[in-house]
Amino acid sequence: MAQCEQFTTAVDAVVSRMRALDAALPERDGVAVFNRVYLTVTEAVDRHIDGGRFPDAGAAITLDVRFAERYLTAVERAEDERRPPACWRPLFQMRRHPGVRPLQFALAGINAHIGHDLALSVVDACRSLGCEPAELEDEFDRVGDLLVSLEERIREDLMPGPDLLQIADPLTHLLGSWSLERARDATWTAARALWALRRLPDVAEEFTERLDAAVGLAGRMLLTPLPD
Repeated sequence: MAQCEQFTTAVDAVVSRMRALDAALPERDGVAVFNRVYLTVTEAVDRHIDGGRFPDAGAAITLDVRFAERYLTAVERAEDERRPPACWRPLFQMRRHPGVRPLQFALAGINAHIGHDLALSVVDACRSLGCEPAELEDEFDRVGDLLVSLEERIREDLMPGPDLLQIADPLTHLLGSWSLERARDATWTAARALWALRRLPDVAEEFTERLDAAVGLAGRMLLTPLPD
């Protein structure tokens, strides 16, 4: 019972922090756009956990919380004028650019969080739980499946309507170059590689830095300003 309460408290804490951000940030701010998306995702994951959709609820919550904490830490670093990870910098730098559409902000945040943070969060969770990545694969896949379904809805909700065809064509072309499913597959490979490298800290650090930079480059492309 005490462990269940501890898990619930940890989830409630990250959800509360995201709700506070949602209340504090201007609606059009790029970080606010992603935060709303991620809050929806986190609440959906929690409902699935409560509904027994995850065989190992403790492992799922540990992964969920470690994952959310990496995003929230990046926000805190930006607010304190410290450099966040490279994967997040494009979103923080472009968050108020009038030429960037809400869908671009949402997917750039998803790119940073899935492409970089999720791989490191798998390793964080394995260390906390004393397990191998393979033992978290079911939880990883269930979270990934939920993210894919939500991404489809996000694209539908945030895609410009037919009255904005002058930007819809370049937007469709730009966003068609990125796939959450491919990013998720690459993330699982990266997580396994980082776990294998845990006894080679110098190599693991270099691998993490290169992953961070590569994901940041993809995010910068997703945030290419488009004409009005």
